[in-house]
Amino acid sequence: MTLRVLVADDQEIVRTGLAMLLNSRPGIEVAGVAADGREAVALARALHPDVCLFDIRMPVLDGIEATRRLHPLPVVVITTFDLDEHVYAALQAGARGFLLKEAGAEMLDQAVRAAASGDALIAPSITARLLRTFATGRARRRPLEPLTEREEEVLAVVARGRTNREIADELFISLSTVKTHIASLMAKLPARNRVEIAMWAYDNGPLSGKEDH
Repeated sequence: MTLRVLVADDQEIVRTGLAMLLNSRPGIEVAGVAADGREAVALARALHPDVCLFDIRMPVLDGIEATRRLHPLPVVVITTFDLDEHVYAALQAGARGFLLKEAGAEMLDQAVRAAASGDALIAPSITARLLRTFATGRARRRPLEPLTEREEEVLAVVARGRTNREIADELFISLSTVKTHIASLMAKLPARNRVEIAMWAYDNGPLSGKEDH
């Protein structure tokens, strides 16, 4: 199955570059490109892509509002700034992950496939710094039900931006077991997706588990 992606960025050179990178990946094709958020929303509704890749800062309508209007269509947001306050708002709007524009073809590929499969990818290099920055001063929230020890372990790894496969490998559990724990965390926290699980973790830290350096 070929994944069809809609790309939106107000800079033509970036838009063209992202489209070229995506078209070079097996099983992915760019269904359309847009120069602003309003055009992106119209194209998404007309073309029905599997995933959208939106810049956060665009004229007419920004990537945050475009993401909100298209929810629950999978959207990955991209930004130039690794501490951009709009990233946090985009995640709250329902985005299934975010990347820096310098991420490269492999990370872009992973993010698109993760979003299409109902998963989400947060660029690991900026996850902790970004979420901790915006968690500062936020009220702690208790889960609706206590987390098991294993769920706390999965929570800690999700908060570091790991995919389900990476979580399975790190914790020596099956992929299906990871998905079961993710579903349980979504119900208990509550959270709509793994991105919100990570946001909850940094709102309510400290977390158990290893830290990346």
